[in-house]
Amino acid sequence: MKVLVTGGAGFIGSNIVKLLHQRSYEVIVFDNLSSGYKENLDECSNIKLVVGDIRDNEKLNFATKDCRIVFHLAANVGNVRSLQNPIEDSEINILGTLNVLESARLNGVKKIVYSSSAAIFGEPQYQPIDEKHPEEPDSPYGVSKLSGEKHCLCYSRIYNINVVCLRYFNVYGINQRYDTYGNVIPIFATLLLQNRPITIYGDGEQTRDFVNVKDVATANIMAAEKEGLSGKFNIGSGVSITIKSLVLMMRDIINKDVNVNYAPHRKGEIRHSCSDISLAKKYINYNPLTGTYNGLVEYIEWLKGGLGK
Repeated sequence: MKVLVTGGAGFIGSNIVKLLHQRSYEVIVFDNLSSGYKENLDECSNIKLVVGDIRDNEKLNFATKDCRIVFHLAANVGNVRSLQNPIEDSEINILGTLNVLESARLNGVKKIVYSSSAAIFGEPQYQPIDEKHPEEPDSPYGVSKLSGEKHCLCYSRIYNINVVCLRYFNVYGINQRYDTYGNVIPIFATLLLQNRPITIYGDGEQTRDFVNVKDVATANIMAAEKEGLSGKFNIGSGVSITIKSLVLMMRDIINKDVNVNYAPHRKGEIRHSCSDISLAKKYINYNPLTGTYNGLVEYIEWLKGGLGK
């Protein structure tokens, strides 16, 4: 079966491509390589890489031809980045997503798996966060991902396309590189390995639900292969830890002293986050298998090998 993965050379996308390759899918990767890397795809032979931007309708239509499933991951990612450039965020995450949907419709795609984000919820009103939680995003990024969801589910209702929106919590793991706008884990791990101080924004008591990318990739495949499934599902670990606890865990793994600086809380970042994944368990048999400590050990070993540079 022929499938398209937008953003397939990126962190999460490349892990999905690897699983698809192992399952003998015919994979087309569509990526502008602004944050993706060709070397992320080195383990996957016989895939086709189309270098392009999801804002380029002509090239996107070409890549989507004859595909049965589209995994849509290409996005401008991050709350802070979106605050600094909200127009670009919307151009990519809203208009770009519409381009993907139109290409899918015109090419007769049967299923779309859309990568959404827990950022759509904003500051949680209760924990754990389920799919019925109010959607009140605190950043342009959260707004644009929510808009992408709404467009996807609208297309699902209007046209004969099954659409599954997966709301990721804090994803980490292999192929995730250092990015000052990105997830706290690659930032902390990279700085600690370089014997550099780390900065915690706020008091460190804020909590996050960290989920390993291998579990996220598996969720994408299961959602795609589930016949007739449409809807929106949380994809997290179902547990949360404080940022202080995360630092202590990483210090134990790396076996180095940690020089921690504290800075004021950043706008657009929530205080606490923990996912309710019961719907994903029920409807797509989602079952996260990678504990945070073991996942961190694997990720830090990958970074030590120089692959994260």
